[in-house]
Amino acid sequence: MKIVGIICEYNPFHLGHEWMLRTLREQGADAIVCAMSGNFVQRGEFAVVNKLSRAEMALRGGADLVLELPTPWALATAETFARGGVQLLTMAGCTHLAFGCECGDITLLQKVAALLTQELFAADIKKYLSGGVSYAVARKQAAEEHLGPAADILDTPNNILAIEYLKAISFCKSPLQPIALPRRGAAHDGEAKDGFASASHIRQWLRCGRIAEAEQYLPAPAADILRREIEAGRMADMALCERGILAHLRRMEEEAFRAYDGGNEGLYHRFYQAVQTASTLAEVLQKAKTKRYAHARLRRMALAAYLNLPPVPDRPPYLRLLAADETGRKLLRQMQKAGLPVLTKPADVEKLGAEAAKLFARECEMTDLYTLAYTDLSQSVCGSDWRTTPVTE
Repeated sequence: MKIVGIICEYNPFHLGHEWMLRTLREQGADAIVCAMSGNFVQRGEFAVVNKLSRAEMALRGGADLVLELPTPWALATAETFARGGVQLLTMAGCTHLAFGCECGDITLLQKVAALLTQELFAADIKKYLSGGVSYAVARKQAAEEHLGPAADILDTPNNILAIEYLKAISFCKSPLQPIALPRRGAAHDGEAKDGFASASHIRQWLRCGRIAEAEQYLPAPAADILRREIEAGRMADMALCERGILAHLRRMEEEAFRAYDGGNEGLYHRFYQAVQTASTLAEVLQKAKTKRYAHARLRRMALAAYLNLPPVPDRPPYLRLLAADETGRKLLRQMQKAGLPVLTKPADVEKLGAEAAKLFARECEMTDLYTLAYTDLSQSVCGSDWRTTPVTE
């Protein structure tokens, strides 16, 4: 049985995502399993609508099973994000991992992934980092020494993520077989093209209230779900939580920021000083910014500190169901028979052990903070993660 896994955010689920799932079916996928970020995403932002709504979009758009990628992995570097997704999909019994990228050349992607795992290459990166450039720039410069013009593959975000997936497969010794699909239409952050729009461009329309324009680039079921959530006041706007985020950051001691400085480079000193001298979150990020630190890293740091994000465990302690059709439910039954830590009902988490219970409790607390970003505050009552049930069809 060909069980294809996808690591995703679906923020929101758009026509490009639908095309990918349809293409995988045409290529012989018997089942499609998604490891999807929860309420917070890798760019260091609140997801535009909550995880159950986005899982429902995926289910209506062609997925069979949607599992939650817990926040410690979802709100992390590309390397950690990829590793968590690969671990989760491997646990779930997937045979393949599919991803979209600008390149589409799996041989070249694998060549670059192999290079990036070599100790010698890590030393080359450090050499360029000493010049004060960002990690991404240092990695590209080091790759040019070995690959020449082919290092241009590291210029685009989906190629970089694809390479991280391949590195994760190798690191985890996972049997997942990679499937690289070339992206269609719009670039990662680009405007609409050839009938497709990027998720970031769709979110820009949504923030400006241009709902009808955004809906043109969503499959009809996803557009219906999005409209339902907007009308119910459940679209998340991070700006609504800005004062709460700043209040939390201002109460933190300087040393407390160290836990969120993933590079152990002393960034937390700079970030603390920015918090003490800025009046807006954007100003905090701008004051902490240098050529070495990307905005996404700083946004993740701010959000992780606000959420009191726990350290990343060695592996996901459970497979939490967000949505499933009949095929997905059959896969879940197989996982349960194999003794895997499948979580279909929140009340059952205690049966999965202390580690699973602790992470799930933290996930519920973070969801309570997420809902404070709803446009209608009456929708943000605490405990929603304990009360909600998976979406099925």
